[in-house]
Amino acid sequence: MTLPSEWSAGFLRGIIDGAPEGIVICAAGAADRALLYANAAFERLTGYAATELLGTDLRRLQGEDRGQEGRQRLRLALEQQTGARAVLRNYRKDGSPFWHEVLIEPIRDAAGVVTHYAGFHRDVGEFPRAPGTRAAAGMPAWLREDRLTGLHTRGYFEELLRHDWQDAMREQRTLSVLMFDFVALGAYNDTFGRQAGDACIRRLAGVISACFRRGSDLVARWDGGTLVALARNAEAAGLEAFAHMITQRVLGQRIHHPRCAPGKYVAMSACVATLLPSAKLQPENLLRGAERALQRARADRSGRIVRAGAKDFT
Repeated sequence: MTLPSEWSAGFLRGIIDGAPEGIVICAAGAADRALLYANAAFERLTGYAATELLGTDLRRLQGEDRGQEGRQRLRLALEQQTGARAVLRNYRKDGSPFWHEVLIEPIRDAAGVVTHYAGFHRDVGEFPRAPGTRAAAGMPAWLREDRLTGLHTRGYFEELLRHDWQDAMREQRTLSVLMFDFVALGAYNDTFGRQAGDACIRRLAGVISACFRRGSDLVARWDGGTLVALARNAEAAGLEAFAHMITQRVLGQRIHHPRCAPGKYVAMSACVATLLPSAKLQPENLLRGAERALQRARADRSGRIVRAGAKDFT
């Protein structure tokens, strides 16, 4: 994409400086990935002036609170030079804690070499917990990782979907949910045992989550052998083809499953559900549509992909 010639560096800098959410740029070459730029929103979020943070490692914002799951996710993404998303518990200059969502994206030069990282920071405040969930000591339940797969929990997914729903309604953009279900998981467990089934779910979770490489995507374990993904700002028309590509990657693992038709390899059914949020709808309508479409895909038992229709969301 070619930018208009009248869009000077100063013009673009003014847009970033005035953005309502925190934006930072960090170096990619050094191990500490020193901060090179922070906008005014980031200063307001942290209580630090940008000049106090320039040249330092933003990990200082966690103080001694280093055992957070979100930190591990970001560190892995930096090592792999990919985008990632996490929620962190940071500390302002005055010592007060705050929760914020951070998205990081690598910036590459013309040769494809990562030269910088851009970070986008949003204050998430104190999310209300989903009904029926219980808080773990020192950390809301929705923040915990799924122990089996290492993906996000269903509760965390639902909370962020509620938050994104409001943003999408204000911006008049669609939200899309994709669900993937392990075909004949019960039969696989009966044949090879529950431990083998769990190991297979972990492997498939890695395959599927690797396909959602944008920092704005969110992948979670829904239940059992079902995984769910939230695709923001995605072209709805291309999502079925994208889901098909993912199910083909699963088949490409060639995991033997004698009771899975037609190829005797582990397969996944999938569905795609897209809605334009409005005041008359709730996030639950989008999830209901996805679950109903997935139920039809499951009935086929051969890795079918189904798109949710209008009646599914009611």
